[in-house]
Amino acid sequence: MREFLLGMWLAIAVVAAGPAVRSFADESPAKDEKVVAAEKSAKGDDKSADEAKDADKTEASDKDSDKDEADDNAAKDEAKAEAKKLKEKKEAAKAEAKADADKKAAAEKSPAKDGEKKETKAAEKKVRIAYIIIDGALPESPGEMSLFGDLGVDLRKTMARIEKAGDDEAIAGVILQIDAAPGRGKLNELRSAIKRVQGKGKKVYALLESAMGPQYQLASACDEIILPESGEVLLPGIRAEFSFYKDLFAKVGVEADMMHVGDFKGAAEPYTRDSLSEPVRKNMTALIDDLYDEMLTTIASDRDIKIEDIRKLVDQGLLMAAEAKEAGLVDRIAYPDQFRDSLQKEYKADKLVYVENYAKQKVDTDFSGPMGMMKLFQSMMGEGRSGSGDSAPKIAVVYAVGPIMSGKSQSSLMGGTSMGSTTIVEALQEAAKDETVKAIVLRVDSPGGSALASDLIWRQTQAIEKPIIASMGDVAASGGYYISMGADRIFAEPGTVTGSIGVVGGKLAMKGVYDKLGIDTESISRGENSGIFSTTHKFSDSERKVVERMMKVVYQQFTSKAAEGRKMKQEDLEKLAGGQVYTGRVAKRLGLIDEVGTLRDSIQAAKRQAGLDPDKKVELIVLPKPENPLEALFGGNMDAEREAEARMVAGLASFAPELRGVLQHALQLRQVMREPVALMMPYWFEIK
Repeated sequence: MREFLLGMWLAIAVVAAGPAVRSFADESPAKDEKVVAAEKSAKGDDKSADEAKDADKTEASDKDSDKDEADDNAAKDEAKAEAKKLKEKKEAAKAEAKADADKKAAAEKSPAKDGEKKETKAAEKKVRIAYIIIDGALPESPGEMSLFGDLGVDLRKTMARIEKAGDDEAIAGVILQIDAAPGRGKLNELRSAIKRVQGKGKKVYALLESAMGPQYQLASACDEIILPESGEVLLPGIRAEFSFYKDLFAKVGVEADMMHVGDFKGAAEPYTRDSLSEPVRKNMTALIDDLYDEMLTTIASDRDIKIEDIRKLVDQGLLMAAEAKEAGLVDRIAYPDQFRDSLQKEYKADKLVYVENYAKQKVDTDFSGPMGMMKLFQSMMGEGRSGSGDSAPKIAVVYAVGPIMSGKSQSSLMGGTSMGSTTIVEALQEAAKDETVKAIVLRVDSPGGSALASDLIWRQTQAIEKPIIASMGDVAASGGYYISMGADRIFAEPGTVTGSIGVVGGKLAMKGVYDKLGIDTESISRGENSGIFSTTHKFSDSERKVVERMMKVVYQQFTSKAAEGRKMKQEDLEKLAGGQVYTGRVAKRLGLIDEVGTLRDSIQAAKRQAGLDPDKKVELIVLPKPENPLEALFGGNMDAEREAEARMVAGLASFAPELRGVLQHALQLRQVMREPVALMMPYWFEIK
């Protein structure tokens, strides 16, 4: 009987314990787990003991009343003993839980002893640094094609990579390996991208082998400049070199029959003189002075050095790494591996990871197979019109790059591109018709060109009702200024070369060359001015009068439209015209532009002009669409004569790279002068 009662009691105790434990846990979640478990078990066992006691009474009453009362008492005693036993267990569990809690609290208050291992090993600290190489020509236009360029690399993409590193939470800092010497406009764009990364609280390091001129000016925007022990810094100042071909032309029999409107309009002087005219010299001197002042001011501010001390360092010329560091131009002298080790210590990293070619678009370099050639050309041309196609508000950026000519834009496989009026007009019209495009930014990087083509582009900017903001790159002079002056607002970089409001016209007479080569020519003509476009003879008196009259009309149109666009009196505008060129900083002071700022600043202004939130990101549409690769390969827009001329320039430049700029300018002038009147910069000159 005793065994049966004990079995029943244990079964009831197990069943009753479950709900009791759950209820207790819900009511007292803050207690230690071991104490809670003990209390649950004790409560369940107390209840089970009571139930067992009642069961004994019930069972005893049903049995023979004569059963010995001793048995009953024995069962009761046994149940009491079990309850006491459980109570002792409960007290022991409480004591054990308290001891564990005290031990844990003591461990947290006192530091671990030396050599004592922690229960959980701390996670390894890994620091990621973005590594970006800046090299190449960094063209403005994403559609510029060349066999000699880095596939897919342009200014816009390079800046986007730098800025992405600033936004990337996984990136702790940025290293820029600067191998390029960007133009003055591109220089300011890249510097602004660096400043935005620094604004996110991340350091930017310039890693150089050597540095000079614009390359150092870009590096000075970074937090630190690192140079190897054998490296050097060369600050040669600013220098503009001009080339003249009058004597060369005389030797080969070419006569330059050129005219200009504006005393400072010297675009023809390289072909008609052997030195600068006094007005042009005066204007160019003022331009170089401002560029020099801007360089000194920028470096002095970046490096926290007095301007006079920077001027002395410039006059000193070449400084080796140790001298540059002592002068404050360089922060660290270290080889790349040493610099990496120092960074790991600086960031207190267990592991430092260089993210090589950070955010650079991967290019498929497998050009084998039947589609290989297409892939090659597509890589060179870059992307076409970008945009998601949804109804969200957008800003269109129209790139107007290269010398301005009538017809469609042209790209040469030998390098270089021209801006066709038809192409730019169509791009502006496409942006105007797109209902999702709320404003247009016209990004101009052009020395000018055809007067007619420039005027057609200007007219299209006037015909569009949407806000138009002009943004000037390295150069936006003469025709480049012409197509910009119709915008609602004009932005320029500090070092942009702009202005040059003037007109040039003329032609090169090749009769002497033909004579030296034994080539005879004969003509039959009707009309007094039939030889106006002939390349064999200079202008006749009648033809010269026709060209001069055209040039005066174009100049009048140029100055009157510029005065209207800038809201100036005609006489005040003409004081700034005459072919004079200015930096962006000076142009702002004179009222020829509205703001000194970057392309990004122009886009922000376009947002505000369109009533969009300037702080909210907006999608950009890039126009015009790049030329079809097959058209570029098989003739497309560039005629045979122009392609032959481009190949000749590329061939000569391969033997004398220093002549590339001069030869390209000569080619541009040759192509532009197919029309009698042109709006070109006064000179091809290289600022070093």
